Amino acid sequence: MAIDARIRELGLRHRSLDRAIEDEARHPAFDDVKLRQMKRQKLKLKEEIDTLRGSLN
Repeated sequence: MAIDARIRELGLRHRSLDRAIEDEARHPAFDDVKLRQMKRQKLKLKEEIDTLRGSLN
């Protein structure tokens, strides 16, 4: 059960970052460095989610 809770938590953070990335990209003078950092964080969360899901099988 703890793994399921962790996956849900990471999923929420992943979706939150996705919205933040979309918001940042909409600004005419968006910060490219900030955008890349957020995308890296989002990818790391996805990788962690995939790893945890794999451990359930």
